[in-house]
Amino acid sequence: MTDAFIYDHVRTPRGRGKPDGALHEVTALDLATHALAAIKDRNALEPTLVDDVVMGCVDPIGEAGGVIPRAAALKAGYGDQVPGVQISRFCASGLDAINFAAAEVMSGQHDMTIGGGVESMSRIGIGASGGAWAIDPSVAVPTYFMPQGISADLIATKYGFSRDDVDAYAVESQKRAANAWDKGYFKNAIAPVKDVNGITILAKDEHMRPSTTMQSLAALQPSFVMIGEQGGFDAVATQKHPEVEFVNHVHHAGNSSGIVDGAAAVLIGNKEAGKASGLKPRAKIKAFANIGSCRTSTCSNSTRHSPRWCCASCRRSRSTTARSTSMAARLPWVTHSERPAP
Repeated sequence: MTDAFIYDHVRTPRGRGKPDGALHEVTALDLATHALAAIKDRNALEPTLVDDVVMGCVDPIGEAGGVIPRAAALKAGYGDQVPGVQISRFCASGLDAINFAAAEVMSGQHDMTIGGGVESMSRIGIGASGGAWAIDPSVAVPTYFMPQGISADLIATKYGFSRDDVDAYAVESQKRAANAWDKGYFKNAIAPVKDVNGITILAKDEHMRPSTTMQSLAALQPSFVMIGEQGGFDAVATQKHPEVEFVNHVHHAGNSSGIVDGAAAVLIGNKEAGKASGLKPRAKIKAFANIGSCRTSTCSNSTRHSPRWCCASCRRSRSTTARSTSMAARLPWVTHSERPAP
């Protein structure tokens, strides 16, 4: 099997995924274009050497639909000859796009590819693309469908994670993110977003709250009590898991994953392609894997170290993670890490 190397990775800063967020006026297409242009320009990459662009997008609808990577590659100056494909595997879409791009190289079909992901959650909200699983009783009822927030609270209840446990995890995550930025660990991986006049819109992750404390989180009310109790999903949870007498709602806006806008791209290639472009390998992708797991107590269809975890409990519970040995999963832009970018 052909070796697949990571030659570079770049991402935009993460903008707050709300109408008042810094990146709200930037479409998903423009975010993806920005990431692709940055990885091309900073490596003086000859576009004709790129065989495919694979990008993940959870809700590919409206302005976020229509195969964004193809349009973004065109807009970023890659030329007519570079194709693109858009995938969705829920929370693991971006990571799996990298895995797919790596697989194309490892299989020997392509020499150089780009994998990544893009979301504009301030413009295309969660669940905007709909889907049979949530609304069609023929699949929702027998599979005990429930929203991820209820699943997160179910996991916390079943495995003994208290409100203090998940809040402490969130506080530590905020501290590590701030520490990574303060020490410049992300400086080589970030491509600041600018407007049409060249003025910087966002140069640093906007959704961080380094001043978060246990006391400030304690003031927040759980987010999923109403939908759980009045919407009937708590009953669905206890029916599927009779060993759980009730669902303890511990998750809220302060300890759940950030709703953000942004894009990322990873340049992948075999040894010959890297040498032809004068690039030095940063990492080697050895293997990757995906699994499905319990439908009512997990993201269900995901890859370990996904950029978009739904809650603190999902990050901590081994029952919710699939196994992935992809080196891409360990890149600094994927998780809040204290490791410097190489």
